[in-house]
Amino acid sequence: MIGRMKPGARIALATVVALLALTLLHKKPWQIASASGEELSVGYLPVTCHLTCPVTDYSTKTTTTGTRFVSQRFTDWPTVVESLKSRKVDATFLLAPLAMVLVEQHVPVHIVYLGHRDGSTVIVRKDSTARSLRDLKGKTFARPSRFSNQYLVITKVMEDEGMQPDDLHFVDMAPPDMPSALASGAIDAYFVGEPFAAKAEMDGTGRVLYYAKDIWPHFISCVLVVRDELIEEHPEIVRDLVRGIAESGEWAETHRLEAAKVAAPYYRQDEKLLRFVLTQPPDRVSYRQLTPSDEDMRQIMHYAIKAGILHGEIDLGKLVDRRFIPDHIEAAKITAR
Repeated sequence: MIGRMKPGARIALATVVALLALTLLHKKPWQIASASGEELSVGYLPVTCHLTCPVTDYSTKTTTTGTRFVSQRFTDWPTVVESLKSRKVDATFLLAPLAMVLVEQHVPVHIVYLGHRDGSTVIVRKDSTARSLRDLKGKTFARPSRFSNQYLVITKVMEDEGMQPDDLHFVDMAPPDMPSALASGAIDAYFVGEPFAAKAEMDGTGRVLYYAKDIWPHFISCVLVVRDELIEEHPEIVRDLVRGIAESGEWAETHRLEAAKVAAPYYRQDEKLLRFVLTQPPDRVSYRQLTPSDEDMRQIMHYAIKAGILHGEIDLGKLVDRRFIPDHIEAAKITAR
């Protein structure tokens, strides 16, 4: 039948098919269908701040009801941002200051939950005599993305210790490169999310100067961000996602060795490294108290504005949506194999 069509008719048919395909891609029917128990992709990076994402993936693999959440691994923040903007993902873990930047840019997203508390570490060379940040004056200090909260917290610590902005020689560096840079002597210290700090400890090239919890109690690096379209069209999926992340966090708190075992294949990292992060010490990173408070957000905004990352304060109603956070959180029922 198609072979007998005139050239003009074939072009018209091809155009209709192409438009239909584009419409389906835009509507993302696989996400709409997830309301009846199918799939929703959730972005994450292989850092322990995002541990609850693969744990939720693992948990929902064995669940016959509710939404199936599939963790989608990324290796850098620019790709995460572009995927979120283009709706290749509708939900992802994201740096807290970066989430604020997107809201300021009118990208239709809201923070619906936190990824963790604490879980970042300042590392110095093993032979360093430094006992405070002030002792590193004149040294080379590596930070992650300027949109990271680690970037901002170091500013706060310098203020607290009476230091000037040029007292340290700052370099921006990808977190996976930091342990080897420290070992080679290219840098003297760094502040980063785990497990890239623990890696230097385990390798015997670095030691802890500060845990994040010591310099900013209940420190937040990453948040769970959801596009507004998903919130408006399928609030039940968002509620299921937040509940799943909350329950996975509660399970990880009391099953740390099992959590390392679950996450290692997703992260493509050594299980021993993840076990070390989750147990040395046990409160190095926490997956409880993950409701983002107004004070949490205001603190981050304050330093983001000071650093020139934000132009001004953001209306908290446009930034955070707490409607989906469960009143009572029970540990997920997970058996790590």
